[in-house]
Amino acid sequence: MAIIEITSLTHPGVEIFSTLTEAQLRNRIEPDKGIFIAESPKVIKVAIDAGYEPLSILCEQRHISGDAAPIISRCGNIPVYTGKRELLAALTGYTLTRGVLCAMRRPADRSVESVCINAQRIVVIDGVVDTTNIGAIFRSAAALGIDSVLLTPSSCDPLNRRAIRVSMGSVFLLPWAWLDKPIDSLRNYGFSTVAMALADNAISIDDPVLATEPRLAIVMGTEGDGLADKTINSADYVVRIPMSHGVDSLNVAAASAVAFWQLRLR
Repeated sequence: MAIIEITSLTHPGVEIFSTLTEAQLRNRIEPDKGIFIAESPKVIKVAIDAGYEPLSILCEQRHISGDAAPIISRCGNIPVYTGKRELLAALTGYTLTRGVLCAMRRPADRSVESVCINAQRIVVIDGVVDTTNIGAIFRSAAALGIDSVLLTPSSCDPLNRRAIRVSMGSVFLLPWAWLDKPIDSLRNYGFSTVAMALADNAISIDDPVLATEPRLAIVMGTEGDGLADKTINSADYVVRIPMSHGVDSLNVAAASAVAFWQLRLR
């Protein structure tokens, strides 16, 4: 490892932790140069275990021989930038409560086919832009039996810094891909589609017919506008979660956890 003590906010190499926007890190023009930032030793370990490539680390001095030591020992000869707590807080815009940031290489995009081919339960995230919800959906998906994730292009990037943090690294545990075709195209891979929506023709999520389906694609939309009428109308099933006390719906992250558990492969 190469420990580099920084004393300036303009030290070469640390701009990826501070001045670059999420869009610049992602680098659509040159995808092979894309980067994302993972926070905290636990999350970074999950990423490394999943095969993601670390590029550089930023951490407080006390963590080099403390919480970050196991991570640093696995990262080979990459730069480890360190400095006083106050300087790093000024650099990143917030106090490093977990003490460690790691810049990692963004992997090549997977194909929809590769994500679907061996899956029996997938979730399609359609138009969800809130990073907290994206992270929470991934965490529930990993915990509750979902095999893989597809996202429409209007959804938030799962490798957004906050989405990674909220997911506790679950974005590294499931294969995911961008779906740039209509959702009903998933029938080509043998999936029946389940649109989670409040519609007059919706069936209850505990309807026995759903448990008979060998392959399900569960479609979750944003809680603001929900799923588009076209998506709902093209689905094989429109499904609702029964509510009490006049509550009409759940937050999309909470609803996804209920859906994943109920619709899991038995």
